[in-house]
Amino acid sequence: MIPDVPKSSDPEPGSFINHADTLASNPLGFQSINREVHLRIEGGRRLHGDITLKASKNAAVALLCASLLNYGLTRFLNFPRIEEVTRIIEVLESIGVKINWRDSNTLELRRPKRLMLENLNEEAARRTRSVLMLIGPLMHDHAEFDIPYAGGCKLGERTIKPHQYALEEFGVSITATEKRYTVKVGKKAPGEMTLYETGNTVTNNTILAAACMAEETFIQAASCDYMVQDLCYFLQSLGVEIEGIGTPLLRIRGLPKIKKNIEYTPTEDPIEAMFFISAAVTTDSEITIRQVPFRWIALELTKLKKMGLKYTLSSSYKAANGYVDLADITIHRHWGKLSALPDKLHPNVWPGLNPDSLPYFVPIAGVATGRTLIHDWIYEQRAIYYAELSELGIKVELLDQHRVHVRGPSELIKANMSCPPALRPASLLLIGMLAASGVSILRNVYVINRGYEDLAARLNTLGASVEVFS
Repeated sequence: MIPDVPKSSDPEPGSFINHADTLASNPLGFQSINREVHLRIEGGRRLHGDITLKASKNAAVALLCASLLNYGLTRFLNFPRIEEVTRIIEVLESIGVKINWRDSNTLELRRPKRLMLENLNEEAARRTRSVLMLIGPLMHDHAEFDIPYAGGCKLGERTIKPHQYALEEFGVSITATEKRYTVKVGKKAPGEMTLYETGNTVTNNTILAAACMAEETFIQAASCDYMVQDLCYFLQSLGVEIEGIGTPLLRIRGLPKIKKNIEYTPTEDPIEAMFFISAAVTTDSEITIRQVPFRWIALELTKLKKMGLKYTLSSSYKAANGYVDLADITIHRHWGKLSALPDKLHPNVWPGLNPDSLPYFVPIAGVATGRTLIHDWIYEQRAIYYAELSELGIKVELLDQHRVHVRGPSELIKANMSCPPALRPASLLLIGMLAASGVSILRNVYVINRGYEDLAARLNTLGASVEVFS
């Protein structure tokens, strides 16, 4: 049975304050979907100084979708202003959610009593795969609805079957029609269920489906990754009971109706930490990265240590949300003395090496002595994009669509290139250009701006020379 929409007599949980700094004012210059932005990089400079991480992209988009469960005022602090977030905000605004940036990184949201799904911004929705996570929240007060096909990085065939199988347990059917998914809901409590695939997005969707079920849901084979944990912590703050956070076994008892004023700060981005680590290593620089959720990249740091990298880890302290342990990491110069690992590098579910961390080992392997086998088995085509680093002088041999050999050390050279249609491979080109002597051009960096906030300016604070132009 679909729960009733809250009655108009329900007291409003708090006033929504309008401010001049709205999304429409675009104070940080978000890139238009149709406007190309490029970078001019004067490379060969050694980086120095310190940089503070922004909040996680992958956690942020899940939290935006989760805000639809709350009829109260949701306020996110230190929220990333990136293109991926902007696309989801455009979708939410189009269906009636009131959204306001109180300052550069404080975001307020309040959903209406009735969402206007017929007005959904399809152009924005098709630019991100995160729209799939709208199904979990929307199933609680809509018997039938459509969402456009999901977009995002072009990394080969990415099936939604795991989402279909998981949500079927809640009485949801998803049918693919022309350019959209039709969702029909006959809501039921699944009790105990096992996910078909241990993926982050499907785990989040399943958690969001369980969050408004009064009956207990037991989920087996859940992802334990950082964005899943962040979503769980947020839902706990709303009053949802969740046991087993950080394990593949989740026990959830939800609330049929959530109406609460809440303030939550997502945790800093471990993948952004890996970007800056890779940039420091590839340019043989010493920098300090602050507010790193170091336990979420523990294996990555161990691999780097075995390659000969020296780094210093500060004492740990809690993130602003009170849950996650952070530390400051200083990456020291390696002076060209890194060695390739004797075994392959490959991703796995947490606590394995994160799939989004793996690409950042490609330029690192390019400055290490020896040959490194990188096996990116999760995505069908991402390894193909790694071969583009060859244009910058890194010796990359493509073995098949999943595996590359990287031989180092390489002397990096300048280049004029366009970004591939995938976030992490595109950012690798930027790292390579930072290390290459001379002026390089990186064209159409929209895909990088999907995941990294104000990256050119932040790199320039570290001594880089990166100019944005269009």
